[in-house]
Amino acid sequence: MKRRVSGKQGGRPSGGGGGRQQPKGAGKRRGSRTAQGSAEEGTRRGKQKSGRTPRTGRRGSTPRRSKPGTGAAEGPERLQKVLAAAGLGSRRQCEELIVTGRVEVDHQVVMQLGTRVDPQRQRIRVDGVELHRSETVWYALNKPVGVVCTNRDPGGRPRAVDLVPESKARLFPVGRLDINSEGLLLLTNDGELANQLTHPRYGIKKTYRVLVAGQPTGEILAQLRRGVYLSEGLTKITGITIKRHYKKSTVLEMVLEEGKNREIRRVLARVGHKVMRLVRIATGPIKLGDLEPGASRRLTQKEIESLRRHVREARS
Repeated sequence: MKRRVSGKQGGRPSGGGGGRQQPKGAGKRRGSRTAQGSAEEGTRRGKQKSGRTPRTGRRGSTPRRSKPGTGAAEGPERLQKVLAAAGLGSRRQCEELIVTGRVEVDHQVVMQLGTRVDPQRQRIRVDGVELHRSETVWYALNKPVGVVCTNRDPGGRPRAVDLVPESKARLFPVGRLDINSEGLLLLTNDGELANQLTHPRYGIKKTYRVLVAGQPTGEILAQLRRGVYLSEGLTKITGITIKRHYKKSTVLEMVLEEGKNREIRRVLARVGHKVMRLVRIATGPIKLGDLEPGASRRLTQKEIESLRRHVREARS
């Protein structure tokens, strides 16, 4: 999103607009106009020209600032941010809704990312349904094996969102656990915070208990800490310790800050240890605790604030 914005701004450097106008005006004398006056006028025109480029790169887009004198905090926001705040998904998922033509603003389909809207004054529809901001809610779910994290599954398999029946909000999972993994999965309709928790730049730690075949040596553990190359590049395990030895297997505790697809299974396979069971036991400050498989609970305000504080600390 920001990449698109900066690209459009970079295509029209403000200095270039003013630079072309000033020499042109300086070389003209019309009537009583002096060369100095013409140059000043050309400079003013150049500034106006460069200042006219809106942040979104769209002519006629909604101005960023609210009307003077209103004192209201509400005002134009990026469309994908408004959709995420309304619980329609993470920021990326909401961007997909926009570019596929499923979003209307004041009865006009909008497909350009970065479009700014005022949700207090404009009518926004998604798939023909008018948008209403709802109360943000957070749930912790102990996802069982055999349940998928996606909200749409053509195969009709059990979905994680269906395990929170008491919520009437439109929930989506924060991150993912593959169908053969289990444990803590956060679900919410708070797209803004969910996007921050899953973004690699914030490095939110996720902790797992992993049962592997065999007994990893100290050298294997050191190799995992140094990093293992996957198709996406180098993958590092933030922390790894042995919790328990069995005759033919070992329980590991692993901490990751990334979220690559089936990352733990693939990394351990590269060093010769098959994963037999994988359970996520924590996401940042939120713990799985004694929550039964398939059960869920609503997060307290204190827990939600701890997630926000986690993001703020990671940002600083």
